[in-house]
Amino acid sequence: MSVLVLAGIGILTGLTTVLFGFGGGFVTVPVIVWADARLGADAAHVAVATSAVVMIVNSCVATVATDRAVLSLLRRSTPLLALLAVGGAIGALATRWTPGFVTQWAFIAYLVATIVDVLVRPGFLHRRAESAVTGSGRGGETGRIRAALGIPIGATASFLGVGGSIMTVPLLRRLGHDMRTATTLANPLTLAVATPALVLFGAEHTGSPASAGVFFYGPVDLGAAVALLTGALPVIVIMRRRPPRISDRLHAWSYLALLVLVTATMAVLSLDGA
Repeated sequence: MSVLVLAGIGILTGLTTVLFGFGGGFVTVPVIVWADARLGADAAHVAVATSAVVMIVNSCVATVATDRAVLSLLRRSTPLLALLAVGGAIGALATRWTPGFVTQWAFIAYLVATIVDVLVRPGFLHRRAESAVTGSGRGGETGRIRAALGIPIGATASFLGVGGSIMTVPLLRRLGHDMRTATTLANPLTLAVATPALVLFGAEHTGSPASAGVFFYGPVDLGAAVALLTGALPVIVIMRRRPPRISDRLHAWSYLALLVLVTATMAVLSLDGA
């Protein structure tokens, strides 16, 4: 896949980072599976590792550019962030011992489960009236994710290479946040997950696939990561400074539409590679 094509897809990862809090992993996993299909079974592992690099850079830039008033909502969330990091490390370690095809189909299965969840359970596509007014979830909650969920969220996200936003955005949404706030807060939460995962993936520098080539460091495809980031970073900076105006309802439905699109893409790629 040409550098220009990857840079163009990087623009899309920048858009998803700002609009949906994905950090890029949501898009980069299927793209890198496609780009590195020559690696066979190793492609999924490379996709997850490279996704961690793209996510951490995108999420870091997006977090730095975020309004401090929004970031202040994460005050007193240190236990959650710490447990997300622990979970991220656990998930990264688990990918070492898991066949690539298992990671691919687990990614698809989780996306399907998430699509069903946001369609069936109330609170995501349509906010409850009391939540929209008060910004609180069920029982007067303050809109914070419980720290106890940090490890399962971090481990699952790191294992699948998705950064956690697929889990944290629906959770924050059901706690009463509008889509803009939920997706914005997903970026620093993704940082907590992806940082330890990236450290562990980097420690695998002796484990590059045999046919990987010179642009690999361990399981990370550095060439693809640089090309994707070249397209993504300018978009993130511009959109953080000039956020688009989009209704909350349309924002939520757009999130769901992207879930469906990526699920279908990954299913086709996985079936073609079977």
